[in-house]
Amino acid sequence: MASENPPRSILFVEDEAAIFEPTSRALRRNGFEPVVARTVAEALRLAEQMEPDLVLLDLTLPDGDGADVCRTLRASSNVPIVMLTARGTETDKVIGLELGADDYVVKPFSSRELVSRIRAVLRRSQTPAAEPEGPITVGELTLDPAARSVRVAGKQVRLTRKQFDLLAELMAHAGHVVTREDLMARVWDVNWFGSTKTLDVHIRTLRQKLGDDGTNPRYIETERGVGFRLAAPGAGEP
Repeated sequence: MASENPPRSILFVEDEAAIFEPTSRALRRNGFEPVVARTVAEALRLAEQMEPDLVLLDLTLPDGDGADVCRTLRASSNVPIVMLTARGTETDKVIGLELGADDYVVKPFSSRELVSRIRAVLRRSQTPAAEPEGPITVGELTLDPAARSVRVAGKQVRLTRKQFDLLAELMAHAGHVVTREDLMARVWDVNWFGSTKTLDVHIRTLRQKLGDDGTNPRYIETERGVGFRLAAPGAGEP
């Protein structure tokens, strides 16, 4: 009898056979169906044709940079993206997350870790973060969950999916501290096992996009060692 749930498709963008061959076998053993693309051009063509459930994306490709693939996909799609690369500096991670990647796995990696991260990202993409029931305004900042739009002083601010979900979670609890653990569980995954450094990266880039200042914030306040608080509704208004 055929399975009622077909395997999740993964567009695996990687040009090194020594990596994509054993990793593809591991993915199949765990119930996924990987399709390999070895170039930027092939990755973009296959992404449009197959509409994958997730993109596993190397950054170093023979005809360009995987960041270009991420940027192009994010312009028209919310497909989950896991970056897979040997570039492990904080700067590289920040760039990847700002481009819209959902997670970042550094080579060398174990198949077990990779599969766990893929499953976590897929769960997160299906379980939206808590959002306020209607538009909520704090000072010049307005978030509309129905339209998934954010405006500062009337000007729309473009956020990645994860940045929007994080801001929505904070605004849903405006005026109250949301712990780091709760943010990781609600916005990332309840079974998150990695570092919470990704949360700090997203808070930093979110503040930048909102024109906020971490040392003297109007919107996102830090409760050191505990979590973050979004200013209460009406804060900053005359």
